[in-house]
Amino acid sequence: MDDLRCIGCGATIQSQDQTKAGFVPAKVLENNTNEALVCRRCFRIKHYNELNDVELNDDDFLRLLHGIGDREALVVMVVDIFDFNGSWINGINRFVNGNPVLLVGNKVDVLPHSVKQSKLKHWMTKEARSMGLVPIDVALMSAGKGIGIDEVTDLIHEYRQGRNVYVIGCTNVGKSTFINALLKRFANETKDIITVSNYPGTTLDVIEIPFDETSAIIDTPGVINRDQMAHHVDRDALMLISPKKEIKSKTYQLNQQQTLFFGGLARFDYIEGGKNNFTTYVANEIHVHRTKLENADELFANHAGELLQPISHSRLVRHEFQLRANDKVDLVISGLGWISVFTTTKTKVAVHAPVGVSVFLREALI
Repeated sequence: MDDLRCIGCGATIQSQDQTKAGFVPAKVLENNTNEALVCRRCFRIKHYNELNDVELNDDDFLRLLHGIGDREALVVMVVDIFDFNGSWINGINRFVNGNPVLLVGNKVDVLPHSVKQSKLKHWMTKEARSMGLVPIDVALMSAGKGIGIDEVTDLIHEYRQGRNVYVIGCTNVGKSTFINALLKRFANETKDIITVSNYPGTTLDVIEIPFDETSAIIDTPGVINRDQMAHHVDRDALMLISPKKEIKSKTYQLNQQQTLFFGGLARFDYIEGGKNNFTTYVANEIHVHRTKLENADELFANHAGELLQPISHSRLVRHEFQLRANDKVDLVISGLGWISVFTTTKTKVAVHAPVGVSVFLREALI
């Protein structure tokens, strides 16, 4: 049984412990006449959109990735363009060990159509370099809608040169959907054979899928970044904060001492700087509520989970930022979105976000 693996997530098939990866009921194994097995977890994801947690910690994910640098390969690193920094794999150079990296931004369809792809690729390259990675090329796609897949496929053909292709990325960036799309082009597959889910952590082990006589596409488990909002909300809230279509930006003209609530997940305080405009980029399903700063604490205490929803299961902590005159930056709440700020004077703002969620400034994307 040790050599049997789930074709959905790659976990070793076992029937001893249903709380662990790869569980299949003993009766299913006894009656199995086909080596292509699907574990109970993947079966329930596919048929019921229901995820059961299994015991696999962060060290397990990182251990599985370390082997990439020991082989000659083309590495395709998939990031969520809506949460670029939050879906970045820290220390990526240690994992790839000199192998070329093709950087692919997924979910490009959720960004406003006004964003030019050439500018977006340039921005991604610059951000990657600032984090220590010089990609061999940059591509954009929407794996779910099939946008840009042909371009990525052509680049893989160009750069792989007979080597295996490792697809890496953080949880929930769309890796499995991307690989399914690749297989339909490389191997003429007509069905999705990798488990696709909205939930972080679906792929539990390395999955090697031959696509010609000498090389394979290798799907790796998603690295978990605990500073993403996805790990601080329940599953219903996760579905709301993950954009499914083009986000509609909203611009708010605020006086100082005003506050914006993003449901009950985060809060933006405009403390000082005169009247100014702030543009929000979050999923369309997230309600933004404006109030006076002096009323913000009471409003949250009395209405979190009602007027202000969804909420996080972690408490909110405050982050303060001092901006210079004429700064043009994004104030990012990892996994939730960002607030675009163009200051005309010295400005003080603060963001309240769940403890552990990354909040930071970056060069403006749009």
